[in-house]
Amino acid sequence: MSFESFEEVIRFAIEKEKEAVNFYEEAGSLDPYAWAKETFKGFAGEERKHQALLEEFLKGEKGVSDYKFEWIPDIKRSNYIVDMEYEKGMPYTDALRLAMKREEKALALYNDLQKKVDNEEFAGVLKMLAQEEAKHKLALETLYDDYMAKQGD
Repeated sequence: MSFESFEEVIRFAIEKEKEAVNFYEEAGSLDPYAWAKETFKGFAGEERKHQALLEEFLKGEKGVSDYKFEWIPDIKRSNYIVDMEYEKGMPYTDALRLAMKREEKALALYNDLQKKVDNEEFAGVLKMLAQEEAKHKLALETLYDDYMAKQGD
């Protein structure tokens, strides 16, 4: 993947965030468990915030000066999951596995894009988005582990 301009990178990232919103909204609307719906809707809201941040940055309205960077642990649960496709009505565990993998890829994307931009402010935005995706990945991996533990795994 190569980009011709700074704007192209931002627009690509915005599209990826829109895809994530759509995934979480659809998964949340189809899952029969109320607690799972809230989880997915919450992640959709987070991804919507990322999209808005990128759109504001594209317009020159926002940076990351107030953002607090911190270390997010990686339990690497998703590293051992194969790629899968979303299927309407898939079991909760499969939806969590898919979501973990999607967040892993989003994290890798933002880390890779950071290395390809020469705009320091935009690199900071990408670093912030990478951290946010790392938080989502950790939250999903923790949800999955907790759910599987309750199932006796």
